[in-house]
Formats: sequence, C-alpha cells, structure tokens
Amino acid sequence: MSGEREILSWPDFGRATRELAEQVHEDGYEPDLILSIARGGLLVGAALGYALDVKNTWTMNVEFYTGVDERLEEPLLLPPVPDLALLRANSLLVVDDVADTGRTLALASEFCAQHVSEVRTAVLYEKPHSVVRSDYVWRRTDRWIDFPWSAPERVSASTTTS
Repeated sequence: MSGEREILSWPDFGRATRELAEQVHEDGYEPDLILSIARGGLLVGAALGYALDVKNTWTMNVEFYTGVDERLEEPLLLPPVPDLALLRANSLLVVDDVADTGRTLALASEFCAQHVSEVRTAVLYEKPHSVVRSDYVWRRTDRWIDFPWSAPERVSASTTTS
C-alpha cells in the first residue's frame, strides 16, 4: 500500500455514486434489491437505491477491519443476519465502499448467492489485491482511502462541549 492516501470528499462521493449508478444502468442490470454492507456501504447503497429507483434495500453487518490496515483473521457476519429467503428477489446488488482484500464482499456475495438467482457487486473503490473483481467500480487504487464519513475525529465525552 502506498504511503499516500486517497481522499474522497462529499462532492466527490455524489459524483462517484452517480457514475456507479450509470454503470449499472448502462449494463442493463436491474437489481430487485440492494444489500449494503455496514458500515461503509450504507451511504453508497442508499445513494444507489435512489439513483436506480430501487426501494428494496437491506443491510448486512460484517466485522473485519479493526483499524487502519488492521483486520480480524476472517470477516464475521454479525446479527441480525438478513433472512434472504424471505426477500423474494431474483437479482441483488451487494454494495460496499471499498473492496480492499475483497473478503468481506466475497462473504456477503456467497451468502446471498444461496438465496437469489443473480448477485452482482458494486464498490466505490477496488484495490489491486482484492480477491473479488467487482462488477461495478468507480475507481481502482492501492492507497488507503479517507472517506468523508470516517475521516473526522470520533465524537466522545472528551470531545463534546456544553
């Protein structure tokens, strides 16, 4: 990984999700459902849901990253695990902010493939060493990415003022 960082601003996020939605649309793919991987994929999934007019959106919680370039041995599905058998979807778009190792996206996609006819993936960023080649990618990079929702300092008791 390069020492430099990729910086995504809020205006860039708007352009990125619009361009990602255009890729999906131009490909002729019409997902019945968008599944966002929490937490990074939540905003991406919501933006794609609006742009593609997909109202059936769900969330899957996966824990993998514990810090900058620090992760657990394996990604873990966290409860509540969606019961995809109840969704009655034929085509599903799994969305995340980045496919770094790709293992989170692989876990979610494989889980979903057991329940729907077609699963495709969309990410803002994909890294060259990802084990998943996403169907839709806004940018490819080998840098660490600072997203506008994760870059600011955390709010805590010590940072709040009265």
